[in-house]
Amino acid sequence: MVQDIFAKDIKSAYGLFHEGILALALAERQGMRVDVTYINRQSERITRQIVGLETQFYFSKFFSDWKKSRKGKATKININSSSQLGEYLYGTLELKPTKLTATGKGSTDVEAITQLNIPELNKLLEAKKLKKLRDTYLAGFLREAVDGFIHPFFNLHLVRTFRGSSNSPNFQNVPKRDKVAMQTVRQALYPREGNQLLELDYEQLEVKIATCYHEDPNMLEFIRTGHDFHLDFTKEIFQIDAYDPKVHKVLRAATKNGFVFPEFYGDYYKNCATYMVSNWCNLPSVGIWKAGQGIEVGTEHVSDILLRGGIKSATSFERHLKEIEDDMWNNRFKVYAQWKERWWKQYQKQGYFLSKTGFLFKSVMTRNDAINYPVQGAAFHILLLALIHATKALEREGMKTRIVGQIHDAIVFDVYPPELKKVVRIMKCIMENDVRQIWKWINVPLKVDAELCPVDGSWAEKQDYKI
Repeated sequence: MVQDIFAKDIKSAYGLFHEGILALALAERQGMRVDVTYINRQSERITRQIVGLETQFYFSKFFSDWKKSRKGKATKININSSSQLGEYLYGTLELKPTKLTATGKGSTDVEAITQLNIPELNKLLEAKKLKKLRDTYLAGFLREAVDGFIHPFFNLHLVRTFRGSSNSPNFQNVPKRDKVAMQTVRQALYPREGNQLLELDYEQLEVKIATCYHEDPNMLEFIRTGHDFHLDFTKEIFQIDAYDPKVHKVLRAATKNGFVFPEFYGDYYKNCATYMVSNWCNLPSVGIWKAGQGIEVGTEHVSDILLRGGIKSATSFERHLKEIEDDMWNNRFKVYAQWKERWWKQYQKQGYFLSKTGFLFKSVMTRNDAINYPVQGAAFHILLLALIHATKALEREGMKTRIVGQIHDAIVFDVYPPELKKVVRIMKCIMENDVRQIWKWINVPLKVDAELCPVDGSWAEKQDYKI
């Protein structure tokens, strides 16, 4: 039996989860303070906004003309029907789609409609976004609030990668990318009176753990010297000579999440190009781009930056990414590429593999799953190990500071201010050094970033904190 072969490793993995669930259960019990009055007030405000936006839409010429175009048809107008909207936009109005579906029809998803930039439809999209903000996030907090606190569940048994998850409410699903949504939701969460929230986050953890598997010498060198290859790829993709972090931060995020990580996890240039163009850059996926299109980057738009580099359309952007991908795997990180092929063939032959942290994967997996799962799982297990030791350290030192949450690669603390410096010092030692002493296979340095909220300040007020 496979389990017998890896009995020692599996026993160790069970021990990690056994201690981990106890530490997470304590965090669940501690909970985070929630401002119920604020949530009710915001929900009422958002409802008024939704009603106003929908009223404007229903009284618009666009809706009137759309309704008239449905006369004589079997079904009445339904503003939530993608097929009806697509039929009207691309059939009746004969608009040119900015994005196509897999079947070649004009898309009516959020990105496609946003790119059409029809004022009346923009109002409808804004109303839908506000509904999700009210009905998913704020309503979730309100539903789960008990005596002014929420107590999210943190699970270790639901994800195939052996990562953690959260529910009731989902603490790990708080908006990050949309600033308005992030501020609105996080403004509802507070520390205990007189305390402040501290978030400690591993920097580039999954990239570093992937390196522990493939040991590509170029990537090892980049990590050990503190080289920022997300920045390198940002400059290459968007052809930026002078990178300004305040201006170009969004482009680095687009590169990191839209190209680097997907490539590391087995995706390829075509999917990356499609995702970056539509989801990050907000550019049309068909036709020639024009100046002033897409997301704002400082005083200009992303299309202005790409056009200067001779990239004039989604098709040329795709070709551009293909060249970068070829260099990435055939030159820059070819040992990593070889490892992916070797790892996949080994899984195909054996039908299972063991992660660095002793977890046995033996379910049916795609190539991307087989490459992705052991990295995601092991990265989370490093955070879980740190959380376990942090829980013990806080108890051992008799501190008033509490761990109140876990988000992927981060731990959230409700800190008693006089203990702040000591907590940071202890956690830096645990997260950067102690876990490496326990798991010798971690052959790269680990680094932790910190964000801190003011005393009695909400989670929305967090700022970078130097440690």
